[in-house]
Amino acid sequence: MDIWYRVSNLDAARAFYTQQLGFEQVYVDEEGGWIRLVRDGVELAIAEGEFAGEAAGDDVVVAVDVPDVKAEAERLRDAGVNVGVVLEIPGAIRLLDIFDPDGNRIQLSEEV
Repeated sequence: MDIWYRVSNLDAARAFYTQQLGFEQVYVDEEGGWIRLVRDGVELAIAEGEFAGEAAGDDVVVAVDVPDVKAEAERLRDAGVNVGVVLEIPGAIRLLDIFDPDGNRIQLSEEV
């Protein structure tokens, strides 16, 4: 597991990743203030800490494969999630950047 995101509120981040994106919490360290999440083989650790509220940066991104990027974009927009624009390379891939409540970027992808 190489990707760590800092968040300002661990409970809110847990709810976002599990309820909006379908991740499953597989480990929690209440004392250390962090959790580990998994979805379809993608692992992510989220920590509440002093750098919370500062996005991880453009060079760090969790990538999640989904069956329908356009449908996910609509569903997440309707849920009030910060959603970017669907980008498509015809015959290859669709990509969508979304952002958690602390500004950390998650990229959804779909092979087309």
